Amino acid sequence: MKLAIAQLNPTIGDLTGNTQRILDVAQTAFAQGADLLLTPELSLCGYPPRDLLMHPGFVATANAALEQLAADLPPQLTVLVGTIGMNASAAQDGEKPIFNSVAWLTAGKVQRLFHKRLLPTYDVFDEDRYFEPGSEPEHFTLATSSASFHLGVTICEDLWNDEQFWGKRKYGVNPIADLAELGVEFTVNLSASPYTLGKQPLREAMLRHLATRFNQPIVYVNQVGANDDLIFDGCSVVINRQGEVICRACAFETDLLWVEYDATTRDFVAASAIVAPIPDTNDAELWSALVLGVRDYARKCGFRQVVVGLSGGVDSALVAAIAAAALGADRVLGILMPSPYSSSHSISDALQLASNLGIQTQTLAIGALMQDYDATLADLFTNTTFGIAEENIQSRIRGNLLMAISNKFGHLLLSTGNKSEMAVGYCTLYGDMNGGLAAIADVPKTRVYSICRWLNQQAQTESPSPFLQLQPQAKEIIPTHILTKAPSAELKPGQTDQDSLPPYEILDDILERLIHNCQTPAQLVAAGHAPEVVNQVIRLVSRAEFKRRQAPPVLKVTDRAFGVGWRMPIANRWLPTALLPDLATSRE
Repeated sequence: MKLAIAQLNPTIGDLTGNTQRILDVAQTAFAQGADLLLTPELSLCGYPPRDLLMHPGFVATANAALEQLAADLPPQLTVLVGTIGMNASAAQDGEKPIFNSVAWLTAGKVQRLFHKRLLPTYDVFDEDRYFEPGSEPEHFTLATSSASFHLGVTICEDLWNDEQFWGKRKYGVNPIADLAELGVEFTVNLSASPYTLGKQPLREAMLRHLATRFNQPIVYVNQVGANDDLIFDGCSVVINRQGEVICRACAFETDLLWVEYDATTRDFVAASAIVAPIPDTNDAELWSALVLGVRDYARKCGFRQVVVGLSGGVDSALVAAIAAAALGADRVLGILMPSPYSSSHSISDALQLASNLGIQTQTLAIGALMQDYDATLADLFTNTTFGIAEENIQSRIRGNLLMAISNKFGHLLLSTGNKSEMAVGYCTLYGDMNGGLAAIADVPKTRVYSICRWLNQQAQTESPSPFLQLQPQAKEIIPTHILTKAPSAELKPGQTDQDSLPPYEILDDILERLIHNCQTPAQLVAAGHAPEVVNQVIRLVSRAEFKRRQAPPVLKVTDRAFGVGWRMPIANRWLPTALLPDLATSRE
């Protein structure tokens, strides 16, 4: 049997476009002699559709599209399509009205629906809000011209509950174990598994474990692309009975894989299969994910151009580079907005960056606007000391100018704040937080530097990474001076970030332990951090929640991002420590 694995990039709600993508790839698969074509989870409507699922009209239109797709497909080809299944017993039994399903299409009809059994309700997932879980193992017999094959069907989370691999079960059943007891020859899994750093090695380790434990091959097809804050890396893969990777689809790109199943050996044949590479460093992987996230957010939201405020700092430099790789340098506009406190090197560094990337720039000096604000507020601010309020006026002037450009020309404004700043509130509401997308707000400051150094290494090598997606205009992408000078918001003379914050190496380690590992203050101190610094960071993180709630969507690249999966209260007086005197500096 010849399988085709379609790693697709659907757009949520684009039922017509998604249907056409499936139809196009099905025609290619049929022309190449495929017996079975697999598509990702909810490939018909895109994942995650979220509250679109609450609209009966959307569900009805999706089902009509499925029926039409079945009629339009080559009748000899069997296709498994991720779709919304109707629950006929919902009204009388009080169950949810729909399933997360896979449709078996062949001979011009929807032959059967298979339902997802395990519905995730953690992090970014809330599937129990919408779907009724399936109650039985899902399998079917596929007859080809030469033989019949007994296949198991699972959907995404159904794979992620093996007690031997994880050491425990999150759910009461293990769908893979149930299918093994039924004697299926191999199991297919249709997924829309969001990307986080380092996830593919974990996936493949889990799949190898399942294949060898249950002595059955596994075919895993994953969605690719980005929808809002979520990025999907693809990396669809086939694992044989011995736990070996037979083929792997491209990372962060659409792809169509071919693989042969041998009825005699009851296993997949590696002869003609392709094992695509995955990024070989964390920096390359994160870069690829962020470029895809920006590209798809712009494309799917209808933006053709991007605008970025260029401060001469490392964060805006990285965001500008990401934008140039995502949309092309000719579609990126960098805006320099110097104030009387801006250093000369900030301007020259920003201009050098723009030259290296080949992007256009405009300079809008804000000194006169600052004077106007000072004059307007002079009476009200009489007998007060210059401080954070005045500093932040500069940021808000810049934010207003950038939003004016965005509104006037229809450009997507990318905010440039990193995760370290977002965590402790070292950012200004309605200023540098303005934007339609927070491109690097899940990337800590130390990692921002690391990715920039990786970019420069690629620019200097004769064989750059295939994941670079840039054509540098010089032997460096990020000017060296940007990477060596002390980071500063430049909102007052001689200011540096470390006037208000611990060094970023210390801050990022505390934040990693606090946010990702939920460590206690005692554990943070035991790790070598000073108690007063630990208390400062904890207070800053807690007090900045109202800012994060008003931030643009954050591209998620870690397992704990400030977005849909982060659900902290704003009005909150619980702090996991007895605080020392308030050392916090608010940058509201």
